[in-house]
Amino acid sequence: MKGVIPYNGFVKVIERQNPEIIESSDAIIRVTRSAICTSDFHIINNAVPRYVPDTILGHEFVGEVVETGSSVSKLKVGDRVAANCITFCGECYFCRHGFINNCIKGGWELGCRIDGGQAEYVRVPYADMGLNKIPDNVSFDSALFVGDILSSGYFAADGIKNGDTVAVIGAGPVGLCSMMCARYLGAKKVIAIDIDNARLEFAKQFADYTINPQSENIEQTIHEITKYGADYVIEAAGGNDTFETAWKIARANAVVFVVAMYETPQILPLNIMYGKNLTFKTGGVDAVYCDKLLQLISEGKISTDFLISKTFPFERVEDAYREFSKKEIYKVVLEY
Repeated sequence: MKGVIPYNGFVKVIERQNPEIIESSDAIIRVTRSAICTSDFHIINNAVPRYVPDTILGHEFVGEVVETGSSVSKLKVGDRVAANCITFCGECYFCRHGFINNCIKGGWELGCRIDGGQAEYVRVPYADMGLNKIPDNVSFDSALFVGDILSSGYFAADGIKNGDTVAVIGAGPVGLCSMMCARYLGAKKVIAIDIDNARLEFAKQFADYTINPQSENIEQTIHEITKYGADYVIEAAGGNDTFETAWKIARANAVVFVVAMYETPQILPLNIMYGKNLTFKTGGVDAVYCDKLLQLISEGKISTDFLISKTFPFERVEDAYREFSKKEIYKVVLEY
């Protein structure tokens, strides 16, 4: 089979033997769609220390079950499934308490430490945990982002209270999903913040206000909108100064949720912001919500279809990576 790996600061397609069942809890998936993620570029840029060299990339994918291990009980051959980007056993202390990101047997494995979904076939460990059946009325495209960026957006927004004013820094895919989920969870006002006017224009489908900090004073504008600052701030940009912006625009006693991935250390200046009594939450995707999110998509309450900018056949994967690297579009999908 063919798969995609990092190579000399970019990617290349390699031939690899089709995956086989190793553990009884494994399943083999024929991939029908996969997506390129910014995290793939973090790997290409050598910013993910846990990445195992020559591992096939890809943690956003959907497909069809073609084989299952003997202990897999929730899935059968032919099932249409969406993959969770986090591998988790479902049995350890952290899994039993709902903290699947911290599974002692898993974590970010697919496309990082074991071959991922930018390939024709992929082996998924703990398949009963890491794969979710797609409802009949939900397309592969509509389910593609459930296990990563939609879960990230929902995870970031999950603490929002009805009537909150929510500021989202970054109008990229995760930021947009956060805005959409904030609406679903009862936010009264949503403020989108980005330095790209085209992205801000796109974000207006979810946001009541948009702010470009390059052309206006962000703190002043936030206080004009909210008086005291935002009730809930989601940092989904990961820029050089966006973490600082996040806590500055939050009102006293607010929540600041950092869902962005940084490539450099950030500073928490407690001597300056100590008296704001802020609650900080951090973490990337915590994809415990996949079944719920698929049901919400099935019911028409949320949708990520708006994220797909371009679709390429897998044979043009290098073109797809070049297109995504321009950062002029949202998500690029590979079709198999």
